[in-house]
Amino acid sequence: MAEEFDYVIVGGGAAGCVLAARLAERPGVTVCLLEAGPGDRDPWLHIPAGFIKVVFGTRYTWGFQTEPGPHIDGRRLSAIQGRVLGGSASINGMIYVRGQAKDFDSWAAGGNPGWSYADVLPYFRKTERRVGIADDDQYRGGLGAIPVTDLQWREQTVDTFVSAAGQVGIPFNPDYNGARQDGSGRYQYTIERGWRQNALKRLLRPAQRSGRIDVRTNAPATRILLDGRRAAGVEYRRHGQQMQVRAQHEVVLCAGVINTPKLLQLSGIGDPAHLADIGVPAQQALPGVGLNLRDHYAARMVYRSRGVTTINELTRGPRLLGQIARWLAGRPNVLSFGLVLGNVFWKSRPDLDRPDIVITFTPASFAEGLTGKLDAFPGFTVGVWQLRPNSHGYVRIVSPDPSVPPAIQPNYLAEESDKQVLVGGMKLARSIMAAPAMARMVESETTPGPATQSDEDLLSYARAGGHGTYHLVGSTRMGPRSDPTAVVDAQLRVYGIDGLRVADASVMPSMVSANTMAATMMIAEKAADLISEPEHR
Repeated sequence: MAEEFDYVIVGGGAAGCVLAARLAERPGVTVCLLEAGPGDRDPWLHIPAGFIKVVFGTRYTWGFQTEPGPHIDGRRLSAIQGRVLGGSASINGMIYVRGQAKDFDSWAAGGNPGWSYADVLPYFRKTERRVGIADDDQYRGGLGAIPVTDLQWREQTVDTFVSAAGQVGIPFNPDYNGARQDGSGRYQYTIERGWRQNALKRLLRPAQRSGRIDVRTNAPATRILLDGRRAAGVEYRRHGQQMQVRAQHEVVLCAGVINTPKLLQLSGIGDPAHLADIGVPAQQALPGVGLNLRDHYAARMVYRSRGVTTINELTRGPRLLGQIARWLAGRPNVLSFGLVLGNVFWKSRPDLDRPDIVITFTPASFAEGLTGKLDAFPGFTVGVWQLRPNSHGYVRIVSPDPSVPPAIQPNYLAEESDKQVLVGGMKLARSIMAAPAMARMVESETTPGPATQSDEDLLSYARAGGHGTYHLVGSTRMGPRSDPTAVVDAQLRVYGIDGLRVADASVMPSMVSANTMAATMMIAEKAADLISEPEHR
């Protein structure tokens, strides 16, 4: 016999942890949370600098690879998604960025009432405890569970980078999550007192004390159980056996941008023609399932430094021992933050009304390829990516076997506008690094190097060496019923199936101008309010 709970949530990432905790705040409500990966006992999952040790492996990720990209020289890229309790928020760089007000206003204008910036701001504020601000701040939350902090390690090269941005006309912005995003500054993090913080630690674990949340790890979902046109529960594997859990009220998918559409398609919800080709009986025709997949695509520029100490030196030999001692003593150190420190949110063209690129700054340089291995020489890394790419692709299952990874095609740089924006951003990054403040710290540009000058050469470099940023969104997009590619309505309900919602980054109709963790938690906070109390159903 299958066990029964009020709600079954698939996916124990940021969204699933927020949603489970909020639902369990209601008297008597029971929740079963299924997470495909293991628990988060590994110390590297808790030390901020430890993300380099876990993000590029497969122990705590799904190991997904994209299909060959026709516009990036046919390369396959990693599509990293967390497979561990806490999800990607247990392995990421802990950067907290919400996005721009117009991002959410465009969602509402596209036929999704209730999702304007004014509508979602209270949910951003509800989750966060912005350290160092007043409780009545108009934009920031001071009473939420998840701390959002500034970088405590005052590293001179970051200040110099911000000064250099000012020298090319980009003003300093003390809070890109406040009234406006544009400007230069330092990143904010979900880190406190030298430890990673996330929705698992700050929301789910305290909520488990109620005894009404059953968290099951190493339990990958394989199918949504349908009773006619109603989601009745979830089938999953655990301990080598196929099991079932039933939902008295709703099943909510928080499995992520790859696994949420995959699970829908495995359950017969998707494009009937595609499902027929795979051999999955169609239960509900929703051609938009898996479409609209988007990600930020980044180009990396590397500089050899001079006259300053970078992370490359601080993480070797006696200096590393010193940094460990500082971490143990609770003093600022290189182990207690994510490596990306400085930022510029700005415009690739002066005629734009808001930023369309971000330039990131790290006082470290890395060996070729995404391995996390530092260069032998001291240096800086500058990343450039378009905030709102127009290129989009798909997620499609290729087999009815749940253990087979789906085909993942973000279609990086498919749109001409994306190419132009990326090249414009690279040229702006070069101007910042050549400004007087930074020029005295830069010995040379090693990648792509001074021989790469024309727009065509910069684009060729980006095609050949760029990478995704693992900010995947959009594969079960929210939209009005009249939109043939929409999968969920503005209440996050899957069209045509009662008792089934999606509450993760896959519902985003368009990309946010940001890393996606903050907006994903906001979606889960709002979803908790959208889900009616059982007695009011």
